[in-house]
Amino acid sequence: MNDVACIVIGAGVIGLAVARALAQAGREVIILERERHFGMHTSSRNSEVIHAGIHYEPGSLKARMCVAGRDLLYRYSAERGIPHRRCGKFTVASREEEVEALENIAATARANGVLDLQWLSESEARRAEPQLHCVRALSSPSTGIIDSHSLMQSLLADAEARGATIAYGTAVTAMRPTPAGIEIAVNEESAPVVRASWVVNCAGLWAGQVASCIEGFSPQHIPKIRFAKGSYFSLSGASPFSRLVYPAPRPGGHLGIHMTLDLGHAARFGPDTQWVERIDYAVDPTRVALFAEAIRQYWPGLDASRLQPAYAGIRPKISGMGEASRDFCISDPQSHGVRGIVNLFGMESPGLTASLALGETIAAMIT
Repeated sequence: MNDVACIVIGAGVIGLAVARALAQAGREVIILERERHFGMHTSSRNSEVIHAGIHYEPGSLKARMCVAGRDLLYRYSAERGIPHRRCGKFTVASREEEVEALENIAATARANGVLDLQWLSESEARRAEPQLHCVRALSSPSTGIIDSHSLMQSLLADAEARGATIAYGTAVTAMRPTPAGIEIAVNEESAPVVRASWVVNCAGLWAGQVASCIEGFSPQHIPKIRFAKGSYFSLSGASPFSRLVYPAPRPGGHLGIHMTLDLGHAARFGPDTQWVERIDYAVDPTRVALFAEAIRQYWPGLDASRLQPAYAGIRPKISGMGEASRDFCISDPQSHGVRGIVNLFGMESPGLTASLALGETIAAMIT
């Protein structure tokens, strides 16, 4: 059995950022990834947006990590040549009764230290985006987009340059805390293959399952992970807008079916929300009618025949249907009482934006 300083479980964007930060702090790191490649689930099946930090409860981990992570991510992407663009975003009220939701966003943004939002009248918004329908809009110039695959590739390269290694096809199936460290068995084998001083559970959709395989670990410290599936439809032909467009948030904080851009300036719409029991990335083409109805609230000129099923992702939520979205959960030895284990639960949006800040936070906690 090999001994190692740190094991990171999961090679999504947050796991890779944690591994990078630990390796750069001088720790020996092994990343254990159940799939054949990094970032095959939530990290690559999302909107690829760099969020400004305007939607999250002031003082929450989501707010603090998003704002700090946004700045780190723009700087890191520029230094490493990772494709990205600070394209900006309009959040729009399509009816007068939605203006209050925009006012709430503006107040939240100020509380989070995001001070660059700009109010636009209907005519000002239409001058910028002639096909847009709204009565008011909030412009967020610090919102952007990024190539998530290139980002993860760079994070892994940084970690490996400092001595980290990654093992693919390696699912953690048992862990046993001992005075000498955490013994880890993989792929249903009975004997442990490695012992670590620290284990960071960044398993995303499987974070609850991984935590449950820790011998003697209390279930009260493992929140239920719920799967919120979000589908996306792509738009054939030219994009109607030059920036991202989000509708006013819906009750419960859902950001609605919004329009994002990829770095080739192609438009896509999503995600919606379907609560599912298992991992299933198939996009139901019959949902196009639901999408078209939502999109026409801010783009009445949509020709629905241009919408094509694109892809789906699943968010690992620790809140359920009809509940307000919960904060990131970083469960460390101080909270659960087991030495050497840090569990990350509910790492959904804005996890991509927050990844570098989360990596630094976890590394500081351990080192």
